[in-house]
Amino acid sequence: MQAPDLALITDAIRMAGRVATSFTGPAAQSWDKPGGAGPVTEADLAVNTMLESVLRSARPSYGWLSEETEDSAARMSCDTVFIIDPIDGTRSFVEGSRTWAHSVAIAHHGQITAAAVYLPMRDKLYSAALGEGAFHNGERIAVSRAPELNSAQILATKPAVAPDHWPAGLPGFTRSHRPSLAYRLGLVAEAKFDAMLTFRPTWEWDIAAGALIVTEAGGLCTDKTGAPLRFNNANPTLNGVIASGSLLHEQVLAALGPVPPAAP
Repeated sequence: MQAPDLALITDAIRMAGRVATSFTGPAAQSWDKPGGAGPVTEADLAVNTMLESVLRSARPSYGWLSEETEDSAARMSCDTVFIIDPIDGTRSFVEGSRTWAHSVAIAHHGQITAAAVYLPMRDKLYSAALGEGAFHNGERIAVSRAPELNSAQILATKPAVAPDHWPAGLPGFTRSHRPSLAYRLGLVAEAKFDAMLTFRPTWEWDIAAGALIVTEAGGLCTDKTGAPLRFNNANPTLNGVIASGSLLHEQVLAALGPVPPAAP
């Protein structure tokens, strides 16, 4: 009998942690990808190879989209697709930090149905299956119910607080940062932070798993305009991401919207 998808990817992502931690981050061979796409290491490639072998052997009919595999149009003909980031936060891995993560998701007709994010150096496993809730190390989690954007704790990079994004002025929230987008989404899901924002075009593999974990924790995860996220696109990018509880989500969208004209 075939194991459920979530059990499959949870087992695989823990194996990924063992593979990655067999390398010493700063000593691992690394190089820059073409076109300024960031660094990659031998650990990224080893994890990608292991995950592809394990997951595609178990689900040969599923397509494959991974940061470290050359993309193929073949996945577009598949109803169900693995979406993988072997190491999210490669710069942190190279620096010997503990804040990098593995991210594994399954999308069915564009909707994420199973997801896992694992930080092996912190032994933090976030997981979710569609309609079954979100969990951190086996304990059910829920997003923050923070009601006020001006006092919120938000994960965002410096470009997200640039004045041109906020026509009525930057709200008074407190900004923090973590290198891994998947980890940021996990932290929002377990209410360690109230929201996560990024307004740049964002790769699907950075977001896919964390998006389901946030929504199954009771939050909202949309693009920067409030539109629903859809995965396994021909161009596998998203138009930014806003992840938070429903009250803050509304306020963020309002603050990002156009300033109404002054009354005559």
